[in-house]
Amino acid sequence: RPLSVYKSHGRKTHTMNASPFKFEYIWLDGCAPEPNLRSKTKILTFDLYESLSEKPRPDQLPIWYFDGSSTNQAEGNYSDCALKPVKVVADPQRKKAFLVLCEVMNADGVTPHKSNTRALVPNTSTLGYWFGFEQEYVLVNPDTLRPLGFPKDGYPAPQGMYYCGVGHKAVEGRHIVESHLNACLAAGLEITGINAEVMLGQWEFQVLGHGAKDAADDLWLCRYLLYREAENHNVIVDFHPKPVKGDWNGSGLHTNFSNHRMREVGGEAYFNSIFQAFKAKHQEHIAEYGSSN
Repeated sequence: RPLSVYKSHGRKTHTMNASPFKFEYIWLDGCAPEPNLRSKTKILTFDLYESLSEKPRPDQLPIWYFDGSSTNQAEGNYSDCALKPVKVVADPQRKKAFLVLCEVMNADGVTPHKSNTRALVPNTSTLGYWFGFEQEYVLVNPDTLRPLGFPKDGYPAPQGMYYCGVGHKAVEGRHIVESHLNACLAAGLEITGINAEVMLGQWEFQVLGHGAKDAADDLWLCRYLLYREAENHNVIVDFHPKPVKGDWNGSGLHTNFSNHRMREVGGEAYFNSIFQAFKAKHQEHIAEYGSSN
């Protein structure tokens, strides 16, 4: 339960069982063409009995302000932006810690910032919509700026042995990928699998979500944990759609979607009608998929 705080002689006083915890507030900045993840740590004292089994609800955490002029979200003469917690999970990469995914709000703390596209998404958690994300990425050597396993000059053996590969020269970076998987599972995120991909140094993780917001929230938190795990190994995580030119596999975020009718009834005519509806909006959809696609 949240800590009861009261004032005594002008000083904050806590209950005997209160303990300080780290809360990593995470948000998306206003950079283009794609936003970057940002985060900062807030220490809050909660009556959680030293355990991560109880986690605070987002509405129990305070709104926290940041300098939007440093994240391309405000001008320097009026730089306050607010972080509104929307999802809280355990942070397994730190002791006594939580990850707090936030929406960016204007200085009033109430209205969504123009960069806050999450606020535009309706709540679909009760409509039976499922999203399955397949996030491909490449682990890059910061010294050569080439995928792990690639020589400084030239290329490794052609593609063919790397997809779901096992063993020396077939995969690179498995220790990072395994640590990331363990962190996501410990955080309670809906990660459902991992595999080595077609290009050497390329990997994929899969996330299942129910409802658009919950699905996307888990995806962003999985990405965040991956970035932070890579920091520990001095490796770059690259989500670029075509990280290596030539006959080398690109990286995508493949998104699988279904509703009740698709899963329980199906039928060729129904699916063809969906494809035709998408076809009419193809260029509009492509424009939202990110740069370099």
